[in-house]
Amino acid sequence: MTLTLWISLGFLVIASFLPKSFNSRFIFGGSGWIFLAIYWSGQLGGYIGLKDYVNIILVIAAAFASLFIAHVTFQGKDNIDKGGYEVFISLSRAASISGLIYFLFAEVELLNTWIISTVAEQGTWLIGKFDIPVTNVAWNQLAVNGLVVEIILACTAIESIALFSGIISSATGATAARKFQAFMISVPVVYLLNIIRVSFTASAYGLSWFGTPDESFHISEHFITKAGSLLALMLISYLVLKLLPEVADMIDGVLKMMRTEFHRLMLRLS
Repeated sequence: MTLTLWISLGFLVIASFLPKSFNSRFIFGGSGWIFLAIYWSGQLGGYIGLKDYVNIILVIAAAFASLFIAHVTFQGKDNIDKGGYEVFISLSRAASISGLIYFLFAEVELLNTWIISTVAEQGTWLIGKFDIPVTNVAWNQLAVNGLVVEIILACTAIESIALFSGIISSATGATAARKFQAFMISVPVVYLLNIIRVSFTASAYGLSWFGTPDESFHISEHFITKAGSLLALMLISYLVLKLLPEVADMIDGVLKMMRTEFHRLMLRLS
């Protein structure tokens, strides 16, 4: 299914960067969303096998949402008033940039190894600054007080970095200066906060700050740092939207067009 994903992202990228005079943008965009729906559908079997009902529901919802977005995007090609449908080109740009960044780091071994090893090294450096016994025992592992913590891709904040990068790129009409400001208050800040999060969790685990090592890891990772991350992401999102109101306009436009097209579809089926 990886090939399906790359085809989807390829179509979405083409749709995002073709000039406005090319009506085929909407064909490429709609095709990209169809392949994305196929990709999500292909993930269903794995979650069914694991009996992961939450992700089963999420994957089904993502597949149907992608199909409906494809349907609406296709309408833009033959519609006289294309202004309303332009938001789906912006949405395609956000999805393509976010997807490319994330899946390049997820699927390309060189990039995957680089970002994980960088987080491990920088986490080790930060913990050491507080005179806590820590060593970088492997490219993806650090040990605090002799207890090893493994760094995986989810520990690098690449999901949030990809998401903010995609959102910022979708701000059609925003100046380069405002986009750069939005980037600087989101992506570098998210990365820095993530290094602090990894360092705190590893230290709590290695030094048993909240009970046993396992209890300390659970409390620090699933309660303290998760709550902090949520608050930080909410604040960063607010600041990005203040700098780039075009993003809020795009989201509002997408929701309005989807409601309109849904009502039209229901009338045709009734």
